[in-house]
Parts: sequence; C-alpha cells; structure tokens
Amino acid sequence: MNRLQQLFRDKKDICSVYFTAGYPNIDDTLPVLKALEDAGTDLVELGMPFSDPLADGPTIQASSEQALENGMSIKRLFEQIKDMRQTISMPVVLMGYFNPVFKYGVENFIAKCKEVGVDGLILPDLPFDEYREKYQELFEEAGIANILLITPQTSDERIKLIDANSNGFIYVVSSASVTGAKKEVEQGQINYFNRVNNLGLQSPRLIGFGISNRSTFKTACQHASGAIIGSAFVKLIGEHGAEGSKIEEFIKSIK
Repeated sequence: MNRLQQLFRDKKDICSVYFTAGYPNIDDTLPVLKALEDAGTDLVELGMPFSDPLADGPTIQASSEQALENGMSIKRLFEQIKDMRQTISMPVVLMGYFNPVFKYGVENFIAKCKEVGVDGLILPDLPFDEYREKYQELFEEAGIANILLITPQTSDERIKLIDANSNGFIYVVSSASVTGAKKEVEQGQINYFNRVNNLGLQSPRLIGFGISNRSTFKTACQHASGAIIGSAFVKLIGEHGAEGSKIEEFIKSIK
C-alpha cells in the first residue's frame, strides 16, 4: 500500500496544502514542506512554477512568476527534494503544467519522481485521452498516481470514466473559475458535490479552488474526503516565508 492509499484509508477530513516550489525564496521548498508536516498537514501539493499558469488566480500566478525569477526549474526542484524522505513522511504530489514535464522528458520525469519519493502528479492540461493512450502504463509501472480533475461541467459519464482510471484521488474543482480564496461555499457548488457523491465512485475525492478558512474547509469535508488549500497559504508564506510558527498557526486555524 502506498502513502496516498494509506492516507485515504486511515484519515478523514484530510487537509491538503498547495504551495509553489522555490517561493518566496529559492531554497524555501524543503523548509516549508517540513514546517507543513510538523504542523499536521496530511498531504502537500508542490507546485512546479510555469510561465503561463492558465488555471491559477493572481496569488498563485505571482508566486510562480517570483519562483521563476528566483531561478526555479524542474531540475532544481528534484535537487531540492532528493532527500526529502529522510524527514518527510506525508504524501507529496507535484502539481503543474505538462509543458515543462514534456520538455524534461516524460519518462525521465516519472523515473525521477519515483527516485525521490513523489507519490503522484496533477497535470491539469494533460488531456485525459492522451494520458490513457501514451502515459498511463508508464505512470502505473512506476507507482506514480496521476490525479485527474473534474469540474461542474464534467458529465456523469466522464466522471465515471475518470474514476475507473484513477489510482490516487479525484481532484474536485469546486467551480469553473481560477484558483483563489473565497469566504464561503455556494449552494450551487454543494449541489455539484452531491451530484458527484451520488454517482457511487470508488475513488476518494478532495475538493479544491476557493478553500481558504475553517468554514469552507469543514463544508468541503462534509462532501468529500477532505479539501485543498492553495492561495490562502501561498499568501501566508509570501508574507512570512518558511516561518514554522506562522505555518503551524495557519494549519491549526483550518483544521
């Protein structure tokens, strides 16, 4: 049983946190990871900065731009996390866009993920059909989960197909907008969560986009295995860096 499977078996109300590698400073990646684990975070989505992050709101876009200015790259990221399993036991997935992965070389990228202990990938712009045709076998042989996304516009038939091809969790995008903190979950979103839950899916699900505080986190947890916090945390480290006490305070305010 891998780390992701064990997490979803053993825990509920899972708190997953996204932050951008190499932000706010180039060498903050591992210190922030460690501070998140020490604070009780269940899962981390480590963002790979990209110059054209289409699905990201202004906070994460700005963090990506800063990380790139800092000199962040895929190669640098793997160097930073090559020994993370000496100190980090929680699941870690990489999230970003397919172009940098393709340029690095998909086979080499997957092999490197396995080598350093990455548990999964979230590549929102990798078409599902292309993944199945070209890369699914590669992912599965390496034991790397490809975490697929659904949105309110995804049909029931498509959601069931994604569920049948998922081996980590399904990322439930809460709305059709870009990432960004919101103060409350709207009724239309709850109707969408209920529709997904009524499909009898086998895969665990985490809700992301717009989760920023205890209220939105708890509401999301009522409809899924947990939730993902991104922009609110990126804003925090933008102000305070890898300061452990501030990160712990933030996680406790959510959970």
